Amino acid sequence: MKFPALIAAASVTLSLAAATPAVADKLDDIIASGVLRCAVTLDFPPMGSRDDNNEPVGFDVDTCNDLAAALGVTAEIVETPFPDRIPALISGRADVGVASTSDTLERAKTIGFSIPYFAFNNVVLTREDTGIESYEDLAGMNLGSVAGVFEAIALEEDFNEWDAGGSFRTFQSQADVFLALQQGQIDATVVTGTVAAATINEGNFQGFTIAGEAPYLVDYVGLIALRQEYGLLNYLNLFVHQQIRTGRYEELFETWVGGGAEAPDLSVPGVYY
Repeated sequence: MKFPALIAAASVTLSLAAATPAVADKLDDIIASGVLRCAVTLDFPPMGSRDDNNEPVGFDVDTCNDLAAALGVTAEIVETPFPDRIPALISGRADVGVASTSDTLERAKTIGFSIPYFAFNNVVLTREDTGIESYEDLAGMNLGSVAGVFEAIALEEDFNEWDAGGSFRTFQSQADVFLALQQGQIDATVVTGTVAAATINEGNFQGFTIAGEAPYLVDYVGLIALRQEYGLLNYLNLFVHQQIRTGRYEELFETWVGGGAEAPDLSVPGVYY
C-alpha cells in the first residue's frame, strides 16, 4: 500500500519546511523598522541642498520622502558626498541611495540600480574671464570635477586625448569644485545643466557662466540599493513607474528645475527598460 509511504514523505517535507527559517529581505526590514534611510547628496542643487534653516531640500529629498510615504515609514536623510554613495549602502549606514547616481556598468558590478528616475545633459561651467566659449576650448585649460562621477570620467578621458597641456584635478565634493573655479585654481568644469543653472541663479558665485553643452551621452540616473536585494529593487522600479504615471515626476521637476524646461524623457528610443 503506497499511502503510508506518501504520508511519511509528506511529513518529512513539512518538517524540513518548518525547520527552515523565513528569510526577511531589506524591504521587510525597512517596513518593520518604520524608517527609510536615504543616502542623498546635499551639495548638488536643485537635486539636493540645504535651505536657510539648514533643512535638506531638493528633487532627491522629495523623492526620498515620496518613497517613504509609499512604504508607510518615516524618511531619514543621510547626507552623503558623491564618493560615499555606494559605501554608505554597503556599510549599512543607508538603505537606499537617492543621489543622482549614473547607472554605469562598472558601478553595477557592486550595486543594484532601479530604472532611471532622472536624466541629465551636461554643460561647460566656467568664469566670464577665461575666454572659454565651447567645449572645444577646454583643451589646454586647467580643469576639475568631482571624483568618480559620470562627467569627471568623460572629461578626464577627453583631457588625456587632447594632450594639450593644462591640468586635470578631482575634488571630493561639488562645492569644492565651485570654490576652485571661483578662486582660479581651475578654469572650467563640466556639470549637469540643472546644477549649472541653479548655481548661477543662486548668485553665490559671481562671474560664473555656461559655455555650451558637453558632447556626452544623456546621463541616466537610478535609485540604488544592495545588488542582492531583489525585492527592494523590484519595489524601487515600480515606485519610479508610479512617480511618472501619476505625474509626480513632472510636478517635482517643475518645482525644482522649472524655468519652462520640459522634464527629460527617461526612456531610451528602441529599448524597453
